[in-house]
Amino acid sequence: MKFISLKSTFIFVVLLILSQTVFSQSTAPNLNRTSNFDVQHYIVRVSFDPVGGRVFGDTTVRFKPSVANFSQLELDAVGLNFESVKLEPENNDLQFRTANDKVYVTLNKSYTPDNMVSVRFKYTATPKKGVYFVKEQKVDEKVVHSAQIWTQGEAEEARHWIPSYDFPNDKATSEEIVTVPKGEIVIGNGELVERKENADNTATFHFKMNVPHSLYLLSLIIGKYEKITDKYKEIPLAYYLYPGKEEMAQKAFGGTKDMMRVYEELTGIAYPYNKYDQTIVGSFNFGGMENITATTMADTEIFFADINPRIVGDLVSHELAHSWFGNLVTCKNWAELWLNESFATYMEAAFREKMYGREDYLWKVTADAQAFITYQARSGKQHGLYNLTAGNAETLFDTSPITYNKGGAVLHTLRETIGEKAFWKGVNLYLTRHKFQNVETTDLQKAMEEASGKSLDWFFKQWVYATGHPKIEVKQVYNAKSKTLKLTVTQTQKTDGLTPGVFILPLDVEVKTGGESKSEKYELKKRTEVFSIKLKGKPTEINIDKAVKIPLAVIKTGELKVD
Repeated sequence: MKFISLKSTFIFVVLLILSQTVFSQSTAPNLNRTSNFDVQHYIVRVSFDPVGGRVFGDTTVRFKPSVANFSQLELDAVGLNFESVKLEPENNDLQFRTANDKVYVTLNKSYTPDNMVSVRFKYTATPKKGVYFVKEQKVDEKVVHSAQIWTQGEAEEARHWIPSYDFPNDKATSEEIVTVPKGEIVIGNGELVERKENADNTATFHFKMNVPHSLYLLSLIIGKYEKITDKYKEIPLAYYLYPGKEEMAQKAFGGTKDMMRVYEELTGIAYPYNKYDQTIVGSFNFGGMENITATTMADTEIFFADINPRIVGDLVSHELAHSWFGNLVTCKNWAELWLNESFATYMEAAFREKMYGREDYLWKVTADAQAFITYQARSGKQHGLYNLTAGNAETLFDTSPITYNKGGAVLHTLRETIGEKAFWKGVNLYLTRHKFQNVETTDLQKAMEEASGKSLDWFFKQWVYATGHPKIEVKQVYNAKSKTLKLTVTQTQKTDGLTPGVFILPLDVEVKTGGESKSEKYELKKRTEVFSIKLKGKPTEINIDKAVKIPLAVIKTGELKVD
């Protein structure tokens, strides 16, 4: 999901102010969630009362116990008013109670892991989250968009309209059977297997998603749209836009096929699903959301393509990248969200590199690094990419420049550390090994270590489990008699118990003397280090980290002094 407005990000990046930050080590609380059952399939039958903001739900949850003597099912359910809870296929009533935003169902007997159990819930709700009712919008009596209904699952909003296990570490297949007024369409996940018209002037859309996915990726959108179709290889693409806005399809989404091609080439993994839809909605709180096979986009962000299509391309590529990073492999818990979002952010830059060259790639990586640095300096907020504050899902995205922007820059530094070939080999190993599964940081570290043949414990400790970034001051003194340049390099980030006093960093130095150039490579391992470079004459230019290997380091160089 991309939460920062692209327009404000673009302006923000242009007006960057570099400053200092902070760090945290991970002796973490356990932020995983355990369950004594495994959901296999959801069937969500639903219709709506837009005027009253009501949901009429009829959901079947099919699951297998993971323990013996399983007799009570506990699901997340916020504000759901249950009319009946029945065992399928017998259609027998089951006893249930609601408390603490849960529904507790007493089964008719004890079950074992060999059993498949189906429980069907009928209910109503007036949700404050999860389902959003958007009124028709007009400007000068002209309709901008029809009334809409759209859902949002991440982080934990599905529970407001679906009785469910609402946490990312459970994956299940799904069906959506959605009834709407005739003339409106539904965009859902997976394949549209049926659309039928009903005698009461309604229509019912039936979608099936046959690949297991975390529940937060389930979605639906209802409204009046024009569908523009395209194709990548044999994968159907669709762009759903408001009537009269069809010309935005090429401006905003025209790069989708190139993005798919580039991501397949880089990861070595084919696009893993049977379609890809992109739909705009009004009053969306985020830039976009990577609902599986059916991404939701904020109309305001997509319309910005008239002004800056390259920036909108970042949003489109970010959400598409989640098809690999987030949907195919999914963070096991919210503390690991960086595995979804940092990769999606980094893939924005990787796509730019393939399409527009290395300079454009480095601009994007540097912009992300500086956006994080500025955010942290201004806000004072800090946590590692592995987020120890993630137990509160309500605030999960309040510090998105850390999870997104910093994380993207860290992945760039990882690639620079182990080399491009090893990096993409590690990505392929990571995705292949954990396909359709949930992942943790340790899974990525193992894949990168195997691909590179290097121990990366130090890298993950300082860049993933730590907070903040390094600050470096460089004093430059040239001795004319010995023709030696002395560089005194000091890391100045505050050591407050959370911030490491020393980051292990590569430091590349290029020195020009007249028409000649000399390059040296160092590795910083101490708070202060001194390096001497023998030259043929007085330096005319000194460049530090010219290749931008460490964009998260704020490097200040003093004036050259001559002894």
